[in-house]
Amino acid sequence: MVSHRDRGAQRIAAVDEAAAALGLKRGMGIADARAMHPRIEVMEAEPEADRRLLEALADWCDRYTPLVAMDGEDGLFLDITGCTHLFGGEKAMLSEVLTRFFHQGFDARAGLASTPGAAWAAARHGGAAIVDPGGEADRLTPLPLAALRLDADVQAGLASVGLRTVGAIIGAPRAPLARRFGAGLLMRLDQALGRVDEAISPRRPVAPLSAERHLAEPIGTMEDVELLVGLLAGTLKADLERRGEGARSLELGLFRVDGAVARVPISTARPLRDPALMRRLFHERLGVLAARLDAGFGYDLVRLSILAAERLEPRQTDLDSRTDMLEDDLAGLADRVAARLGGGALLAPVIQGSHVPERAAALVPWTPGPALAATPGLPEQERPIRLFRRPEPVSAAAEVPDGPPISFRWRRALYRVARAEGPERIAPEWWHEPSDTAERDYFRVEDETGRRYWLFREGHYGDPGLPPRWFVQGMFA
Repeated sequence: MVSHRDRGAQRIAAVDEAAAALGLKRGMGIADARAMHPRIEVMEAEPEADRRLLEALADWCDRYTPLVAMDGEDGLFLDITGCTHLFGGEKAMLSEVLTRFFHQGFDARAGLASTPGAAWAAARHGGAAIVDPGGEADRLTPLPLAALRLDADVQAGLASVGLRTVGAIIGAPRAPLARRFGAGLLMRLDQALGRVDEAISPRRPVAPLSAERHLAEPIGTMEDVELLVGLLAGTLKADLERRGEGARSLELGLFRVDGAVARVPISTARPLRDPALMRRLFHERLGVLAARLDAGFGYDLVRLSILAAERLEPRQTDLDSRTDMLEDDLAGLADRVAARLGGGALLAPVIQGSHVPERAAALVPWTPGPALAATPGLPEQERPIRLFRRPEPVSAAAEVPDGPPISFRWRRALYRVARAEGPERIAPEWWHEPSDTAERDYFRVEDETGRRYWLFREGHYGDPGLPPRWFVQGMFA
């Protein structure tokens, strides 16, 4: 028996068959239950662990349909429209789902109907598990009002006027019911009967293209998995060619016999449809994840999905196609590095709309494109080859108030300036409200040993509101 705290009291959250046989019910106080049966065993509920378990079961149910939604804390909705023929029909599919749950150690209840409301009622309130289309009213008529997923207050109000079953309100005048108990009552009734459409919200986006292979004999080695990846990628290639697209984001789903699911995503720098290249990328990724992927008793379903695709038009090449080959090789290298080391392993600087040096460029995952040197907006002034991520403070001395420093101390070392150029003034960015930088005067300085630094002064001498502060921003060659 599982307990939880409800309104300051410890109450029963769930009971097993043995506890139910003793007359214990959900919602009963623990003190009352112990008074009736002192030897009962009570465990504290763990909602977070229950949520993770339900999400794992939802992942496993992806083998039947990609449209899986959470139903509260203890249920799932599966939209199996167009999927039942793959499993031998509705009855065979329902039997397989329940059998697999049983072998995994779960006591599950299921209902199948043409509306989510009727399926929910069939699963949670017994009777026929499959509700024929058009038979929703007959199936719901003898059930209690809880089968309509009504709030407890609404159920209590209906019971107070003698309405305790769904059949009692199906033929009742609608206007008085709506005035007294709210429009939600009629909406739930119409949803269950199919008069109003009710859509479920899948917990995962549906892949526009996917291919899968159900295996009579489970596989457990990465070599077998990679072989299947190549076969599935070949199937997807025809679909991609027909759509004129190439894959930019793919996901490999590995469904274990015992219900565990592993998902291996990869992204590509350019649209891709070559099965050999797809298999090579997953070879790199699976090589990294091999230590963490536990095949258990084997995978009985392998699915390759394309989560995102882009247009991939045929390219006309000239006699000298070395440039195109170089770009393709770079894109392939980037994909392999990202597959093995992660998307943040290969970065490229991108010009930003800022004059402040530490914000003038940002590092983003590399994609094929023109070189940074050809990007408009680069400053014409000389910049250090090593720019610090954040300016480092130094203590400096200058001969004249607004002149270059004659010496500075940085990281506990004293440097004497032999030559200096500047200043180059960078003003605050007025479009930032309020401005988070002050006016800066930059100097290129060289010490007595020939090392060159990029220093700036923030503030002015003689200004009591903003005393001058010196920083080193970077180092030249």
